[in-house]
Amino acid sequence: MASSGDRRPQCSTPLPRPPDVGHLTPGRQRGILQGSAKWVNGTVLRYYFFDEEPEPGWVGGSEQQDVVRRSFQQWKDLGIGLDFEEVSDRRDAEVRIGFLPGDGSWSYIGREVLQAGADERTMNFGWSLTQDDYGLTTALHEIGHTLGLPHEHQNPFAGIVWNEEAVYAEFAGGPNFWPPQDTYSNVLERLNPRAVEGSRWDPDSIMEYEFGAGLIVAPEAYRDGVFPPGTISEVDREWVRKWYPGGPPAPRETEPFRSIPLPLKPAEQAEFSISPPESREYTMATFGTADTVIVLFEEVEGQLRYVAGADDSGANENASLSVKLFQGRRYVLRVRLQWVGGSGTTAVMYW
Repeated sequence: MASSGDRRPQCSTPLPRPPDVGHLTPGRQRGILQGSAKWVNGTVLRYYFFDEEPEPGWVGGSEQQDVVRRSFQQWKDLGIGLDFEEVSDRRDAEVRIGFLPGDGSWSYIGREVLQAGADERTMNFGWSLTQDDYGLTTALHEIGHTLGLPHEHQNPFAGIVWNEEAVYAEFAGGPNFWPPQDTYSNVLERLNPRAVEGSRWDPDSIMEYEFGAGLIVAPEAYRDGVFPPGTISEVDREWVRKWYPGGPPAPRETEPFRSIPLPLKPAEQAEFSISPPESREYTMATFGTADTVIVLFEEVEGQLRYVAGADDSGANENASLSVKLFQGRRYVLRVRLQWVGGSGTTAVMYW
């Protein structure tokens, strides 16, 4: 990432820990881990800037907010299958943004934001975003985390050999003042190889830190440092479009107690329109030997609002959720396949 002065990115929220999938076959482990942070394609992520509640220190000025808005727009302009909408009520938002000085710049990773309460931040900017281009770089980086992208230098296939003593000393000093665990979790810790998709290592990625001379021992070409340009790289573009392809298909109509086959490959998804015949609690689930993520949305004034989601994460209990639906309203159920068994067959139904 580009730098300004001696500042460095601070993404001090730990990477999400994947589910315990050690008992599963390698192919199934890989599918679950790769999909653990991803949103279902076609999701509208709503973001909110904190006002005077619950913490005054979380409020950012309009110029700071505009940098974040422009950064969301840059990701959207890639033509990915995610959309972003600013909302004024934090209860409607999946992404809640604060500007607390001195707390670092950080974001939760992908769907981990759904575990935070409505009064909690899922993203923070701890320094000014308006002084120079580094502010835009910081915002693009943190939004990348919200999309599910981890730090590029933690790619287990990068082949980086660190001068660990120098790395700990570097980040223990200003402006980060990180304890050793933060340095380990944000720099030195390698991702699970089964959880990685994309390039082997992209030093130009928006998800790459800047590192000065003496921190990297190998590859030899980077002993004098890594200095990414601070923009969304071509490899970033390629892979985020692969993960979230634009133009999701129109949802298929379905009805209670009708089982619909899902002829999907891992990482593919399908959408289903639900118009409940009566107001009551319904259950939605997938069936078969597969690992799936299911997410339910309600159509409100022409837009889809998140209602509930479920992920079976290799628990041999197909993804299932129960929620009250109302007659006269329209819902959309999205199913994303992470892994499918030898039979290659799975299905979805609500009742």
